[in-house]
Amino acid sequence: MTDASSVAAMTRLVAASRNPRAYIAQWRAEHPGAKVLGILPMNFPRELGHATGALPVIVPDDQQPVTEGRALLAEFYCGYTRNLADQAATGRLDSYDGIFTADHCIQLLGAADIVRALQPDTTVFLGMLNSSMNDRWASEKVAETMRRIRTEIETFTGRRVEPEALRASIGAYNRDRRLIRRLLDDRSAGNAAFSPVELQDIIASSMVMDPGEHHALLAEVLAEPRGGERDDRVRVHLSGHLCHAPRRELLEVIEDSGAIVVDDDLYYGRRYVSTDVAEDGDPLQALGEWYARRNVTIPCPTRVQQDADWDVYLVDAVRHSGAEAVIHLMPKFCEPHMLYYPELRKGLEAAGIPQLLLETEHEGMPLETFRTRIEAVVERARRRRPVRI
Repeated sequence: MTDASSVAAMTRLVAASRNPRAYIAQWRAEHPGAKVLGILPMNFPRELGHATGALPVIVPDDQQPVTEGRALLAEFYCGYTRNLADQAATGRLDSYDGIFTADHCIQLLGAADIVRALQPDTTVFLGMLNSSMNDRWASEKVAETMRRIRTEIETFTGRRVEPEALRASIGAYNRDRRLIRRLLDDRSAGNAAFSPVELQDIIASSMVMDPGEHHALLAEVLAEPRGGERDDRVRVHLSGHLCHAPRRELLEVIEDSGAIVVDDDLYYGRRYVSTDVAEDGDPLQALGEWYARRNVTIPCPTRVQQDADWDVYLVDAVRHSGAEAVIHLMPKFCEPHMLYYPELRKGLEAAGIPQLLLETEHEGMPLETFRTRIEAVVERARRRRPVRI
């Protein structure tokens, strides 16, 4: 394995992350007649689509300015959903044969309704997974929804989801998740071989690409050792951004301000790859159990579960990684995060952990103002370090 091949593999991952439509076009050329599913976050079981030979792609915020979409959704919708509406209005969603979601965020449903109105011939499917996780009926309701999603995908693609094919898809996604988690665990241990932007590109590309292809490319990247060692920067945990990726320039400002990101619970981060699907037993039942376990591994404010609290998880994660501060990245108008944030703040205050809230926007973020505020919390955390003699 040469350094050149490692660089070439990383270049392909970055290209798929930043230009998913080009990757989709290439995949279509190699798989004539196969469907491309546009998946909206956060919990849709991509394995069911993959098992039919389709390509399930999590539709990203393509970070382009919102133009025609401004007239379709109110300004109090989050930037991601307004970007989705703009993609629909300008033809940028034409890469997908259908839009599928399993979550009930009211803003996300509003964006899906825009797609349905503008593209009446496009399948727009909602298989709503329940948000109440402790009720006695919860597991059966999840199983019922998984069966409904399977039936919809089979009808849409014209192919059955065979159990063996589903097991193979589950195994492929698990292998890719485990490899990505290895990078995140190395980062928490102090071996930050990849910058936050590089890690985001790796995870974003996994949301676009076929899992086998992505795993092979990432393994090629990792075959070439990269230097990564603990330095003196303040270790921070990034928390939030439940649906879409933070802008790359914000991640760069955070590390330019004297911090090093050692862990996160971002969707385009550890949250996405947190939980594997069981590879034995009934594969459809395993997907239902995966959905339930995800909320235990990293709790989500859109779920109700008495034995899973985001604030408790966050304090434990900070202690595990040795993070010295938490930076909350809250997309403007993200209601679940806004409503839960006071609990996060109180939990971190009780644990004596410095924190900073940054309200992010789709366009026009005040990066230099953010830089000043980040530098302040970094300095606060640095002053809490034991005096070296």
